[in-house]
Amino acid sequence: MTVEDGRPGDPPIALEPNARTGSAAAATSPTAAASPTAAASPLAPTGPRFPALAAFRHRNYRLFFSGQIVSLAGTWMQQVAQAWLVLEISRDPFWLGVVAAAQFVPIMILGLFGGVLADVLPKRQTLVAVQVVMMALAIVLAFLTLSGLVEVWMIVVLALLLGCANAVDMPVRHSFAVEMVGRREIGNAVALNSAMFNGARVIGPAVAGLTIGAFGVGLAFVLNAASFVAVIVGLLAMRDRELESPEPTARPESPGEVLGQLREGLSYVRQTPLALLAVVVTGLVATFGMNFGVVIPALVADVLASDAAGYGFLMAASGTGAFAGALWLAGRRRPRPVFIAVGAIVLGVAEIGLALSGVFAISLALMLVTGVGMILMAATANTTIQLIVPDGLRGRVMSVYTTVFAGSMPVGGLAAGALASGIGIEPTIALGGLLSLVTGLFALAWVRRLGRLPGLAASSEPGSGQVASLGTARPR
Repeated sequence: MTVEDGRPGDPPIALEPNARTGSAAAATSPTAAASPTAAASPLAPTGPRFPALAAFRHRNYRLFFSGQIVSLAGTWMQQVAQAWLVLEISRDPFWLGVVAAAQFVPIMILGLFGGVLADVLPKRQTLVAVQVVMMALAIVLAFLTLSGLVEVWMIVVLALLLGCANAVDMPVRHSFAVEMVGRREIGNAVALNSAMFNGARVIGPAVAGLTIGAFGVGLAFVLNAASFVAVIVGLLAMRDRELESPEPTARPESPGEVLGQLREGLSYVRQTPLALLAVVVTGLVATFGMNFGVVIPALVADVLASDAAGYGFLMAASGTGAFAGALWLAGRRRPRPVFIAVGAIVLGVAEIGLALSGVFAISLALMLVTGVGMILMAATANTTIQLIVPDGLRGRVMSVYTTVFAGSMPVGGLAAGALASGIGIEPTIALGGLLSLVTGLFALAWVRRLGRLPGLAASSEPGSGQVASLGTARPR
């Protein structure tokens, strides 16, 4: 089966794993090997009644989803409360950028090594350990805040430590999805994960805003720490026999072997046109366009003349848009690579409008649109990579994606904070929107060019024995 980019005359872009080979990438990429888990698991249920909820047929995924949505709501509560606390203490939006950078610098530095761990360690047990560490960090922040001892430098240190935990958590969590649901339903699982993430973005910030207004920021940190219990319990309750675990990658025994495995993941992305598109566009938009959230607290307080509750609702509006976009994607059979470009364009236009608005109600509506744009781009990029990558490289390739995506935040966050202090809040947001718009237009041309490359479009109908190679390594 194929997904088309929606333009008459363009060849189809195939992302669906081939029914006979199990994986488009495995059939064509020189780095791919046949995986015994590529075929559908005999334990997996068949015949989805509701295609948009297909991944929920897997018990392990239901446990993961229910625990994660509680934990992510707590995480978003902490994000909002932490930003508000930093602004209260420092009164300078520059420190918002510093804290954002501190949280993502470790991902930029250590994320690729996290991908190696994702390929060699048992993912479920690794995720449990990481959640325990994150819960401990939330407890420390809650104690410092409630005791009145908290200072900005302490928040920066805790953000750095949280970033180290995330450097392992992100590639492992992304790679774990295919083990819970299998390749056939990974696209649906990614869309549902995005809906979950952004549903939490609706609940968390709104609750945080009300909590801060009524009880102060400390309680938000306490609630976040408690929320980790849900995901830990869900992970512990899973059944290993129902996981479609791939053949384990050999553990590197020397620094040279570690670097060799890192190079293998990077080489796959570099030689795979569609993966390269997803990584490059995501990195550019994450750097220049998605960091406008860093200065939203200052926009709320200084431009829109609102309070913590208003900030929470503004962030919740973005989550609402992303949640709606994710549900729409979950109902689609396959992602269209053109959505990566369209998402960047929608985000850019909405950001420019946000910078020009100056009215809370209009800003609320525009924040909703930014959420739609972000999810179209990010979820499609994630699903595209998940569908084409071989199992043996999944952790390392996903770590490239997550490192570029999350690792772009320190640069963009620092730049946004510094620009807001220098040229103003609205010009900073407008500039980010303009750069996102330009990136989206560039991506649109890139998708069209990929669809027209000789030898990069072939049939992938089940049973044909052919697999479209647009997403696989370039012919030499």
